Amino acid sequence: MLKTPLCDVLGIEKPVFQGGMAWIADASLAAAVSEAGGLGIIAAMNADAEWLREQIHELRRLTDKPFGVNVMLMSPFADEVAQVVIDEKVPVVVTGAGDPRRFMKGWLAAGIKVIPVVASVALAKLVARAGATAVVAEGTESGGHIGELATMVLGPQVVDAVDVPVVAAGGIADGRGVAAALMLGAQGVQVGTRFLVADECTVSEEYKELVLKAKDISTRATGRTTGHPVRALKTQFSTAYARLEAEGASPEKLAEFGTGALRRAAKDGDVKNGSFLCGQIAGMVRERQSAREIVDDLVEGAQEVLSGAGRWVR
Repeated sequence: MLKTPLCDVLGIEKPVFQGGMAWIADASLAAAVSEAGGLGIIAAMNADAEWLREQIHELRRLTDKPFGVNVMLMSPFADEVAQVVIDEKVPVVVTGAGDPRRFMKGWLAAGIKVIPVVASVALAKLVARAGATAVVAEGTESGGHIGELATMVLGPQVVDAVDVPVVAAGGIADGRGVAAALMLGAQGVQVGTRFLVADECTVSEEYKELVLKAKDISTRATGRTTGHPVRALKTQFSTAYARLEAEGASPEKLAEFGTGALRRAAKDGDVKNGSFLCGQIAGMVRERQSAREIVDDLVEGAQEVLSGAGRWVR
């Protein structure tokens, strides 16, 4: 069994996190991943406290395994969501889209393990000094909000810079990616795009079909002019957004154009007006599987690669 020290810290069996994808990572998917031995994560996204509380209760109805909540720091409900995870005794909080230090003292005092997503060595150092249990080093290959550095560049630099475990994210969809992350010094991986087509993922069928049909060049990054770049599939919506951005549209106009686009993709399957967030690795996602099959394939594939890692060396 592939196991790392981080597994013992979190009480999980396999070093696989499921990404906290907005409008996607709900109780259904998170519970299934946790039941499979990984760390299932509910995405709090821009939802309010009561929605998150209901999702936590639903997950606990489905599993008694460890799980996490992703707190999106740009959310207008971030403060109340930060309190909900304390009230509900959530074991792990993963943060995204910002610096979580203003919440960390309260979370740590409540016994919550805090694992921020970072896109730079500088932020990794800051949160590690503030008491983070681990960090997720997320490369620009990822879907959703992204930084500038690729996973293979960012990961080992973060590993060298901090004294807490590192989880690699971005561009990982099979055992080879897991093995590569471990060889670079990570103690686990966070996977998002492959879980989009999990049986327990409740996104629209249109979303799943677009992911399954994707190729290596099927995504684009937009929003760099706003300071909040996002990676999504190339669709009518993302093409229109990119055109507006190239024409010099203001951040306010771009924000207005994008409002509700992710929900339209994830829940309505609106291929014209939806934003289908997706990582560059989508070209390797070829079949629908259960969450357990995905987790097992990632782990078993990595074991196979690592056991034969020296076969090309002489």
